[in-house]
Amino acid sequence: MRDDEIRALFDQQAAGYDQQWAGMAPIRDALYLLLDALFVELPADARILCAGAGTGAEIAHLAERFPGWRFTALDPSGAMLEVCRQRAERGGFLHRCDFHEGYLETLAVGQLYDGATCFLVSQFLLDPVARSGFFRQIAQRLKPGALLASADLASDIRSPGYEVLLHGWMTLMSAAGVQPEMLERARAAYARDVAVLPAQQVAGIIQAAGFAMPVQFFQAGLMHGWLCRHEADA
Repeated sequence: MRDDEIRALFDQQAAGYDQQWAGMAPIRDALYLLLDALFVELPADARILCAGAGTGAEIAHLAERFPGWRFTALDPSGAMLEVCRQRAERGGFLHRCDFHEGYLETLAVGQLYDGATCFLVSQFLLDPVARSGFFRQIAQRLKPGALLASADLASDIRSPGYEVLLHGWMTLMSAAGVQPEMLERARAAYARDVAVLPAQQVAGIIQAAGFAMPVQFFQAGLMHGWLCRHEADA
């Protein structure tokens, strides 16, 4: 998808996004539970970059779990960032957040971060070179040794197993209350607008951007999560 298409898509969905996907919260919560255990080594006053922060779900979780951390919420959708800001205000951690509307290349490189999250974002970059460039933009804003947690849909779409996982994923979303029109939109997007690649290929794309070999720490259906460390000499 083009940048303007991604921005318009999420601008349209912002107001009802959390409610729309509320039924999938158990998967998100499992991802966050593991994220806590992996990020606990970061400094008590860590600065965290959330690339594609959306409505701020992971920021809200981490802000409660780690009360000394500060966050930069970056997202191209102003409407999503506004929902994120409102969530931070309600949660009492607005003063610990900076908000940046735009893509990574518009975020100054001067501030280096102790960690970063990037959940269900890079999959919208269909060109592997552009996708690796996206992760390189994150790497340029991280301290040596900083941690990145990334999650995307992944599978070998040419394998028989993909159809099994896709069917289960759609059934899961339907049971979670996702509306039929959204299911059909998602199915069409997976074939056209989302780069669903084998997990090893995604890990390779991340590693090529200046990270140590990513370790897959999470899988639920089609969603995979990786943890990797920014290499000091990258």
